[in-house]
Amino acid sequence: MKRFLIVDDIKGWRDYNSNIIQELFFDEEIEINTAESASLAYDFLLEQKPYYAIITDLQMEDDYAPKYAGEWLVEQIKTFDMYNKTKVVMISATYNIRHIAETLNVYCIPKSTALKCISAYEEILKKE
Repeated sequence: MKRFLIVDDIKGWRDYNSNIIQELFFDEEIEINTAESASLAYDFLLEQKPYYAIITDLQMEDDYAPKYAGEWLVEQIKTFDMYNKTKVVMISATYNIRHIAETLNVYCIPKSTALKCISAYEEILKKE
């Protein structure tokens, strides 16, 4: 079974990303967890159950300023050895998302692309 974690403070984006995953992996057994904040997502990480992929927004709660909440979350993910092979994807409308994702050594999809191009998800999530 492939497990996914979707983190976004906007329910519509959590639902949208869940639907994309269900569409891409319709022929596989999957489990999708969702969290509306980086801190709630961190609680899922503490359960230490492996995730195939984690999709996170960048700008959520302000608790981690001057860092973005999604940036903080990715840094936390990287402290767990069990998530070393987990695909981490940042999805954001932030103008410098590519730079932030590159710095953190994770994938990114700008929200403008995410809205019109399912192949951007497929390219990242389906590649082995």
